[in-house]
Amino acid sequence: MSTAKIHAARAGAAERAVLSRHVRRLWGLPGTALGVVRWPAGPAGRAHVRFGYWWQAHLLDCVLDAQLRAPDARRAALAGRLVRGIRLRNLGGWVNDYYDDIAWLGLALQRAEREVGISRPDALATIARRLRGAWTDHAGGGIWWKVDDDFKNVPANGPAAILLARLGEPDRAAATVDWIEEHLRDEGTGLLWDGLHVHPDGTVREVERNLYTYCQGVVLGACVELAGPHDDRAARIVDAVADHLAVDGVLRGHGGDDAGLFGGILARYLAQAALRLRRPQAARAADLVLRSAEAVWENRTAAAGGPVFGPDWARPARSPAGDAPERDLSVQLGGWMALEAAALLERDGVGRG
Repeated sequence: MSTAKIHAARAGAAERAVLSRHVRRLWGLPGTALGVVRWPAGPAGRAHVRFGYWWQAHLLDCVLDAQLRAPDARRAALAGRLVRGIRLRNLGGWVNDYYDDIAWLGLALQRAEREVGISRPDALATIARRLRGAWTDHAGGGIWWKVDDDFKNVPANGPAAILLARLGEPDRAAATVDWIEEHLRDEGTGLLWDGLHVHPDGTVREVERNLYTYCQGVVLGACVELAGPHDDRAARIVDAVADHLAVDGVLRGHGGDDAGLFGGILARYLAQAALRLRRPQAARAADLVLRSAEAVWENRTAAAGGPVFGPDWARPARSPAGDAPERDLSVQLGGWMALEAAALLERDGVGRG
């Protein structure tokens, strides 16, 4: 095998493994597909009792990454089945009460239109309208994490900013990034905290100072999308991640369940930064992606269908049994995302050395 295509080959193996183990029809309905949230799955899992709305959005995004890597009409058809499955499992609608969830689905739907011609303008309009309406002056601005809550966080505001920028609303996107930078930046590290709780009168009650790879990824993605004056912010985040959220160049893990997606999200937007920023941060971003992808692959284990990835890429993955986070669709998507990010850099001739 040509070493020039090694990351693409690994991403292809990850794709086949995830699709073979996790993707099934929704309730046996033809023309649908949805990701089973844990594998091996029992009867409740096979019936999609647990939905994992935002995991499904990332599953669709990964399928679109694969389509860019190796275009195939069958994969484009799968994307269409996933879109139908998501809507049906969401009881015929596109939104829920979590603004981060719907921002992720909006991003995936927009990509589906661009990459494979699946057009859902009403869905995008509904999602964008919901996100705009979630902005309030409490704590100086920003959108809520979910409906009727007291929490405003980076995981909701970051993907919303990316989506709004891509929908041609850069001023709204920039205002969102400005709010994050003003209220949730850790001056000591240059990283972004998780979020803040707000009193009914709009004053800040408490800041959640957890530092997650997720938060860095979405703000980095928004800054790269906005470009221009935001390039310096993007460069700062790349440096801060390399200095504080990676060990020997491998992105830190945060465990399973929802956290299984965090590293993959950051890898996705580090790859975009590597392609769009100036050196030295572009090279540093690429190095983080490629080292992380190598660790994902080197520490894999195997099961029916192919490789199994762990929640901490720097440690050997375990067998997907019992309560192991390796059973989670989120964890497997996170590893797949990192491998697709490396394959993207490979196609564009960006590498270490």
